[in-house]
Amino acid sequence: MTNLSHLELENIRHLVGSHETVAQKLCSYADQCTDPQIKQMFHQSSEDAKNTKQKLISFLG
Repeated sequence: MTNLSHLELENIRHLVGSHETVAQKLCSYADQCTDPQIKQMFHQSSEDAKNTKQKLISFLG
């Protein structure tokens, strides 16, 4: 893997934080839903955001 520049590292850190925030919000929205389909959609989107966050973290390691 290529070494990341300082700017690239900061951008990835920012994206990781953003995906964590989105995952938490989507999970919260799912908890508030009564419609099972929308609830599932929010949960799935939250999981997708968590997975993307983990992929981004892999670039840091």
